[in-house]
Amino acid sequence: MKRKTRVSKTGAALILIAYGTFWMPAVAQAGSETYRCGNTYTDRPCEGGRQLAIDDARTEADRRAADTATRRAEARADQLERIRLSQEKEAYERSRRSAHDARQAAIAERRLASSERLAQARARKLDAEPHKSSPRFSGAAKENPAPAPGGSKKRRKPSSSAG
Repeated sequence: MKRKTRVSKTGAALILIAYGTFWMPAVAQAGSETYRCGNTYTDRPCEGGRQLAIDDARTEADRRAADTATRRAEARADQLERIRLSQEKEAYERSRRSAHDARQAAIAERRLASSERLAQARARKLDAEPHKSSPRFSGAAKENPAPAPGGSKKRRKPSSSAG
């Protein structure tokens, strides 16, 4: 709603500016002849054109008021342009930040997916390989005891002495 109001105000300001711009030369030519040639007006006769009686009955106060209104409209148009430019700049910055954040999120997501695939590949590899049993947990460890970590001393079998 605000955007339409701004646009309509800007449009009205531009119309006033255009009106003032095109009206002023007509006022200056108040004493000269004016012809309408189709949809245009000129100070020279044209084929098929007709002469118009231009009568500017405005007072000097009316002219000053119109000039003041034109200057006010120009100032407002300039102000609206500055507002529009700042809003466009803010929208551009928001868009740029949003795109940057989206790129960062995509990169993080790819990294996470990659690390998950790597972890799954490791888990599949470990599941697929036959596991070697360690002597400590296998039944063979009881039959062939591992040497003591302290050295390579041999144990003597207890001698059986009869007697």
